[in-house]
Amino acid sequence: MDGLNRVSTDYDLIIKNGTLVDGTGNTPKTGDIAVKDGIIAAVGKFSGKADKEIDANNLIVSPGFVDIHTHYDGQAIWDSQLKPSSIHGVTTVVMGNCGVGFAPCKPEDRVKLVELMEGVEDIPAPVMHEGLDWQWETFKEYVEALERNNLDIDVCALLPHAALRVYVMGERAIKHEAANQSDMDQMRKLAKEAVEAGAFGFSTSRTISHKSLKGEFTPTLRAHEDELTAIAMGLSDAGSGFMEIVSDWNEPDPETEFEVLKRIVKKSGRPVVFSCTQRHDRPEFWEDLMSMARQAQTEGLPIRPVVTPRPIGLLLGLNGSQNPFSGTDTYKSIADLPLNQRVKEMKKQDIKNKILSEDPITGSTFPLINRIGYSQMYRFGSPPNYNPKPEHSIESLAKVNDVSSAELAYDILLENEGNNFIYAPLVNYADHTFGVCQKMLEDKNAIMGLGDGGAHVGFILDAGYPTWLISYWSVKKKVFSMEETIRRLTSDTALAAGLQDRGYLKVGLKADINIIDWENVGSSDPFMTQDLPAGGKRLMQHTQGYVATIVSGKITYQNGKSTTERPGSLVKSVKDIKQTHEFAN
Repeated sequence: MDGLNRVSTDYDLIIKNGTLVDGTGNTPKTGDIAVKDGIIAAVGKFSGKADKEIDANNLIVSPGFVDIHTHYDGQAIWDSQLKPSSIHGVTTVVMGNCGVGFAPCKPEDRVKLVELMEGVEDIPAPVMHEGLDWQWETFKEYVEALERNNLDIDVCALLPHAALRVYVMGERAIKHEAANQSDMDQMRKLAKEAVEAGAFGFSTSRTISHKSLKGEFTPTLRAHEDELTAIAMGLSDAGSGFMEIVSDWNEPDPETEFEVLKRIVKKSGRPVVFSCTQRHDRPEFWEDLMSMARQAQTEGLPIRPVVTPRPIGLLLGLNGSQNPFSGTDTYKSIADLPLNQRVKEMKKQDIKNKILSEDPITGSTFPLINRIGYSQMYRFGSPPNYNPKPEHSIESLAKVNDVSSAELAYDILLENEGNNFIYAPLVNYADHTFGVCQKMLEDKNAIMGLGDGGAHVGFILDAGYPTWLISYWSVKKKVFSMEETIRRLTSDTALAAGLQDRGYLKVGLKADINIIDWENVGSSDPFMTQDLPAGGKRLMQHTQGYVATIVSGKITYQNGKSTTERPGSLVKSVKDIKQTHEFAN
């Protein structure tokens, strides 16, 4: 009888009167969008009623954002909310980048993978030991574990090379021994099985910056070309997937390393994306890499760089996981004290003298400690200053104030009851401008990314890159139009990952949608929160301007606040994606 009293509706949701920026890069249009069963059912003008309506008058309606470089491999197991990405309009992430992850993994190798993830991606070991339930050994079983979770956004998983290598070779992988033919045959088979289970490809790392806290380099550092080719052939066997790589580009030089990628792509037919940044010790070679990638495209080889919209910056602080004095013996002796007690101790002159007299490098577990100095460190401030000038460096200010750089840094850390940060731009800031970032973004072959959501939880907060791209490059600087900015965040990244069911406002596609107050998009100062397993801390921020974020037709966030909806899930790869990585003209 109850059914007789119900009002029949045509749609689950209608978004009315919005300015539709559809993800193609085309001129925006005013119109409505209807959603039914998680799919976009109508766009433009149509008749019908819905269970829920949203008036988007004077607001931008766009596809949900897709981020192809994240590290939520652990968080997607223990948490239903993949913050900070999900509060920045992101509705789909690709995780498992940089060759690190948790599957496949034999029980006896779990600690090895945790130690590697702790060193490479700065996720504390206690967090992972408590948060990971390890209901898997194979990659397929890991996929099944992810499928059991209800999330606020969708996740796509890559097969991490380090996990695969250790699974096949054991200690020989840790010792960087060359894979033999049997090893490579097994890796190829397992890569094929991973893609068939849902993996979107595989990732690898060839950089000395990636190592465990014990100082051991990532197992994939010296993997030979034939090993990488074998894994890529596993993707080819499965008919889907791309390869993601991060490299120092010096074995022996960028040209030689890039030729390796080209040969792998030629043989396997699978696309490649690679991290591209400006290193301050080699400030010009990124241009060569991007030029080589454009040339590869003209040869029919889909190789694309992934770039950042601002310098990747370290936030060094007493409340974070790293600061300039973390490696000193005296600081280590008080490092586990609550912040207020630590500040009290550090204000004592004898403690200060001891810390300033000790070597901060030799005892450091921070792989990047040798790449930054006081000439590259700045007071972060509030609001944050991501664009400091040379005269604002701690080294320059120390000279003006006739104190040592270390002492000034020490005093800055104690300000604001120990909650201050020192900002250290690590890449893309050799000339103290955002010019390099702009040039990289202007290359249509480049993919916007490298926010590393889910990783570096105690000293980097760059998962808000989508918000920065909008608020800085489009709204403030007007370098990129609204429609081009949306294209770069939606269809461009979706196609790069092999996702053809999202990224556009188009009938029949997945109803992942953002409703945006464009001119007011922004984010708060970074702050530290303690909400990880085992009481672990991570950097977080608030956002504004995202009026609503919708995943599969369900409203997951309204004005920066989470709803109770958790429609997100694991996305599985689809065989024979033809448009993956097509060059964007």
